[in-house]
Amino acid sequence: MAKKDQNMLPPTGAGLVRYFDEESTGPKISPEGVVIVTIILGIFCFILNFSN
Repeated sequence: MAKKDQNMLPPTGAGLVRYFDEESTGPKISPEGVVIVTIILGIFCFILNFSN
């Protein structure tokens, strides 16, 4: 019978980090808000590109 290695470390999640456990104090923006701001910014850049 093979001898077990006693120096093994316990499993730690294979290096995966759970970022959603940390709460930040920054501004909270909904996904819809991000899409709306992106569209407005795109239209603004388009207008600036073709205006002389």
